[in-house]
Amino acid sequence: MKSNPIILRTHFSKEITNPEAFKNQLLTWSQQFREVVFLDTNEYHQKYSSYDCVLAVDAFTSLKTDFHNGFEDLQQYQQQTKDWLFGYLTYDLKNDTEKLASNNFDGLDFPDLFFFQPKKLFLLKGNQLEVHYLLLCDDEFVTDYDDIVSIELCDFATSREINISQRISKEDYLSKVSKMLELIQRGDIYEANFCMEFFAEKAVINPLEIYQKLNAISKPPFATFFKNHKQYLLSASPERYLRKEGNKVISQPIKGTAKRFSDEDLDQKSKTDLAENPKERSENIMIVDLVRNDLSKTATKGSVEVEELCGIYSFEQVHQMISTITSTVAENRSPVEIIKSTFPMGSMTGAPKISAMNIIENLEETKRGLYSGAVGYFSPENDFDFNVVIRSILYNAENEYLSFSVGSAITSKAIPEQEYDECLLKAKAMFEVLQ
Repeated sequence: MKSNPIILRTHFSKEITNPEAFKNQLLTWSQQFREVVFLDTNEYHQKYSSYDCVLAVDAFTSLKTDFHNGFEDLQQYQQQTKDWLFGYLTYDLKNDTEKLASNNFDGLDFPDLFFFQPKKLFLLKGNQLEVHYLLLCDDEFVTDYDDIVSIELCDFATSREINISQRISKEDYLSKVSKMLELIQRGDIYEANFCMEFFAEKAVINPLEIYQKLNAISKPPFATFFKNHKQYLLSASPERYLRKEGNKVISQPIKGTAKRFSDEDLDQKSKTDLAENPKERSENIMIVDLVRNDLSKTATKGSVEVEELCGIYSFEQVHQMISTITSTVAENRSPVEIIKSTFPMGSMTGAPKISAMNIIENLEETKRGLYSGAVGYFSPENDFDFNVVIRSILYNAENEYLSFSVGSAITSKAIPEQEYDECLLKAKAMFEVLQ
């Protein structure tokens, strides 16, 4: 880990006439760099948002580590740089927060934690572009901008077919969920998020092409293209994990999913049924309680609030039930401390959290890694915004291994067959873009 305690950036501003085309040009231009984080809201209307699109490229400094003291290392790095940092936290950082282990199969081999300080940063809001370059490369901006806007976008040649396999068979899935139900009935847990992996070996893809296809059919508010050399995340996540604005912290867990229909009446019925479904509501409310407890660890007394309970939001592929919980934190709370106290996110674990994570580890067959982790950024003002890595394809180009996982919340009311069908619904978009 290397860092620079005094960071000076040159700021540039531009008015963009066609933001949508510019975003695509920006992403295409970014592919030349070893490190890339591209975040896109797809103009999805949301109460808490700073930018429509963000691109960070080319590491000046970086931090790559395993889970041992991972959060401590990140806190030191963030406090030393006092600059923009972009990167990810894998689910397996749970082993740093609790006495837990991750011993399942891992075909991807990503580091547990990776962040970098970009030399070049682009922030787009409406048609206003804000650019922040480190002084060491600020003389490159004019050339870079000219290169970006001169890019002519074209269709990709279709990637060759990918043979996708299922890590857990349907029979095994049903058996494992039944086992989880036994543990719930015994009182070991109330709820747990159970996931399964789909994977392909000897997979050769164009990551940019696959991301753009996935984003086009999903248009989620937390879309992410991530690249660290030959490791990629192509994410169509609809879920925010945690955001900090000044002293305010916002968490927006998703629990509850229903399919979309082309027929307007059927689609409205699906939406209404989701809103009124007692199982889906109980799943969501359990996680809201868990998040309230997590946020209270760093909140000022009495400041934890449920801003919205079980709101229904529609996306291209599915309807989702989303709650919003907020808190106020004291000025002296470090951003990393706030994240650590809530990690991993409740929507991807269950309740009680530690028992759920132990059971998940025993019953799942794949190390989650970046799936159900988080990607996002810290600002120089100690704010941050992170998504939940779901509805995402992970790819290691070096060993040609491709993976995506899906899951659902298992409660006492769960019917194994229906949970399996929900997983397939969530996997639909990933299958569609890969086949």
